[in-house]
Amino acid sequence: MSEHIATRVAYGETLAAMAQQYPDLVVLDADLSGSTNSKKFADVCPERFFNIGIAEANMTGIAAGLATCGKRPFISTFAMFATGRAWEQIRNSIAYPRLNVKVVGSHGGLSVGEDGATHQCLEDYAIMRAIPGMMVLSPCDGPEMRLATKALLDYDGPAYMRLGRLAVDSVTDEIPGYTFELGKGIQLREGSDVTVIATGMMVQQAVLASDALKSEGVGVRVIDMHTIKPLDEEIVLKAARETGVIVTSEEATVLGGLGSAVCECVAGSCPVPVIRHGVQDEFGRSGEAKQVLAAFGLTADGIATAVRKALNLKK
Repeated sequence: MSEHIATRVAYGETLAAMAQQYPDLVVLDADLSGSTNSKKFADVCPERFFNIGIAEANMTGIAAGLATCGKRPFISTFAMFATGRAWEQIRNSIAYPRLNVKVVGSHGGLSVGEDGATHQCLEDYAIMRAIPGMMVLSPCDGPEMRLATKALLDYDGPAYMRLGRLAVDSVTDEIPGYTFELGKGIQLREGSDVTVIATGMMVQQAVLASDALKSEGVGVRVIDMHTIKPLDEEIVLKAARETGVIVTSEEATVLGGLGSAVCECVAGSCPVPVIRHGVQDEFGRSGEAKQVLAAFGLTADGIATAVRKALNLKK
């Protein structure tokens, strides 16, 4: 049976499992270690865990200082606070000197649910992607999150990674020959009519939509784009050439994130229609997570509707 786990849980488990292998790993949190699951690292290695309190900018500056001393800092808080409240410090204290700090934003997107629009960070992909030299990741499931966290431990440079609040089904562990590599997308479904490029928890919805559309005779290629920056332009352009139309899907605003990155890529090298599926330049709203996602069309049915629209553009 496929694993059903939140990516934030997989993240915390991986940090804890890697504690002894990486003696220079230090983990900082802004009083949310239970929610981000960095507490799992604190449980096994309390001497290298630091709860900075509700002071995200200060946490970021401390992490930058630790990096200059040869440590390998991971800082965790809610995506809204990491990319919003501490943006200046991330830009100037981490990215500008290109320090080896990993910024991890949990509870991203609409799936924060009842916390409402103030905490449903939809802008994090766009905000972090705009910072020069900042890698941006959004793994889709537990197995991929574990591999991404391990890969970031070995990556020397600044990176932002989003974690999800909800438990999600694993899909990458069912793909024969699946391998994880920073900056490389992975094809999860074959198809020649249209390509769906998804990130984060929308990958699972894209797979469901692809399987459902087979009954309509539509072959939907699904690409899991766990690394939004740097974008895997090779797999994007191959899809553009071979299917002629693309749908992007992200649990975020369609402005500045995955959809924008794909549009920029194809516009320069292989112009094809691109439908950007996601939140259309508006704030979220409070409610049970699945109902909020459905209200904004961030479902398999929503992706299927976008695919049909894309196919009409292709005619």
